[in-house]
Amino acid sequence: MHRLAAEQHYPAQALYVVATPIGNRADITLRALHVLALVDAVACEDTRHTAQLLRSYGLQRPLLAVHEHNEASAAHEVVQRLLAGQRVAYASDAGTPGISDPGARLCVAVQAAGLRCIPVPGASSVTALLSVAGLTDGAVTLAGFLPPKGQARAQALQRWLALPTAVLLLEAPHRIVRLADELHPLGARQVTVGRELTKQFEEIATLPCAELGNWLAARPERLRGEFALVLHAPVTPGGQAAPELDAEARRVLALLLQELPAARAARLAAAITGAPRDALYAAAHAPAPPG
Repeated sequence: MHRLAAEQHYPAQALYVVATPIGNRADITLRALHVLALVDAVACEDTRHTAQLLRSYGLQRPLLAVHEHNEASAAHEVVQRLLAGQRVAYASDAGTPGISDPGARLCVAVQAAGLRCIPVPGASSVTALLSVAGLTDGAVTLAGFLPPKGQARAQALQRWLALPTAVLLLEAPHRIVRLADELHPLGARQVTVGRELTKQFEEIATLPCAELGNWLAARPERLRGEFALVLHAPVTPGGQAAPELDAEARRVLALLLQELPAARAARLAAAITGAPRDALYAAAHAPAPPG
């Protein structure tokens, strides 16, 4: 099998961006194993975690810590190694680096030095959940992790909810109930939630946003583990993509928003104008147009 991986050319003076398993350690590719055995060093988010991962495959390589606290100096060391003719791999703790994971800034530094970044694709919670979410129009916006709290989180959520596409969100277990509360006003809009993807107790369910909180509360263990969620694009009862709101619906919504929270304003505007509540709710959270 390694013969198949060896047929590829692996130039020196290159950073190999290697996807690693997000749970099940069997989800490593043959090419990733070949690269990890070939490189002169492995840059990684957590040296202890990566050392354990490599040992599980019978590998041992020099490790370089590259994380948010030493990013500039560590990137400089990686670039110097590459300029000296080495091959270096980079692996985040799980999944594909640079996809809602560290690694993007390291790639920027390597490319700024005129050197190559070579992807070694593999596991990703993003593509894993999208593959079973049943999206038929293909339009997806990758939002990743929301800011943890405060106005930054509220503004980011408003921005994503205003979009007509499906939205891919990632969330930590200690904030998943809050996210369920934030999505609850979307009512019947569908969300596909993936918990502990590829792990022993993996769960995937598609349900209305209004039911996500109940789904989490139904079993205590559902509040543990990492989450990926696909918020499906808003649809009308007829199954078509939500139409643009007409001027009258937007006028009524704007008047109601002067006195009411977004969820109540959208509900009342829907009752008054007949416009879809999901579209009105998204419009209520849309950023104001530049003056």
